[in-house]
Amino acid sequence: MKLGFWGFITIVSPPIPPPRHSSSFFVFSVKGLYNVQPKMQNEEGQITELYIPRKCSATNRLITAKDHASVQINIGHLDENGVYNGHFSTFALCGFIRAQGDADSALDRLWQKKKVEVKQQ
Repeated sequence: MKLGFWGFITIVSPPIPPPRHSSSFFVFSVKGLYNVQPKMQNEEGQITELYIPRKCSATNRLITAKDHASVQINIGHLDENGVYNGHFSTFALCGFIRAQGDADSALDRLWQKKKVEVKQQ
């Protein structure tokens, strides 16, 4: 502690180290040093993460828990006769896109891209 300008006590704390920006870490084993990317999967490839946040399909933003204006829409796939075949594509739109009034055009743009992938007419 040291005495401040007007006689007040100011507490001097040690400097905070800068954050590490590396997303990988090194593991040393008997065979040598390996660069390992952290994964949330076990050895069988199953996802072990309990919470996977949704992302907006149009803006790629995270949809937070407080975004009560966000929606998730399933669009069904049809066969050549126009009958629903049991498959669907899911799109999530955040409240930001909906508040701007761009949800309709964003959903249309996303479906036009997806339609080519699923060979929909």
